[in-house]
Amino acid sequence: MVINWYAMRSKPNKEEFLARQFESLGIKVFYPRMRVRAVNPRARKIRPYFPCYIFVQVDLDRIGRSLLQWLPGAAGLVSFGGEPASIPTGLINGVRKYVDEVNASEGELLKESGRGEAVLIQAGPFAGHEAIFDACLPGEARVRVLLNLINKQQIPLELPSGQIQFIKSRGAWSHNFTY
Repeated sequence: MVINWYAMRSKPNKEEFLARQFESLGIKVFYPRMRVRAVNPRARKIRPYFPCYIFVQVDLDRIGRSLLQWLPGAAGLVSFGGEPASIPTGLINGVRKYVDEVNASEGELLKESGRGEAVLIQAGPFAGHEAIFDACLPGEARVRVLLNLINKQQIPLELPSGQIQFIKSRGAWSHNFTY
């Protein structure tokens, strides 16, 4: 019996519904949500950290892939080359810890970090590139960073806050930054 974590795609705005479906079947679910400060007072105050995805911990040999594929609200199991992609438990625990910290601080983690600090972009087309933290943006958990490109031009990028990681200053790179 091999129990692993897997990512399930959900239909748009059906993450919570799908998570309840799995829980009713006795399947362990991780559905990370973040508190956000919405500009519109009627907007949702809690949003999925990974829109259209939830994580389930199952033994695929025992439960069968068809159950995961055809459950109401499901859009499919994340697979590569036709094989379901398992997710390391350590990664799930890391995401859980980060989401818990941000929710406990009510979004103050980013505000504690100063403008001009070096960050590493961790996802998206600029993943792996260093940038400069510029500001937290109102509304959702979004930030603006400045990406250094050719001829030291700085291009502002707006990203979900979860896509950046603060790094220690690396000498001249951070000291040469000017506003």
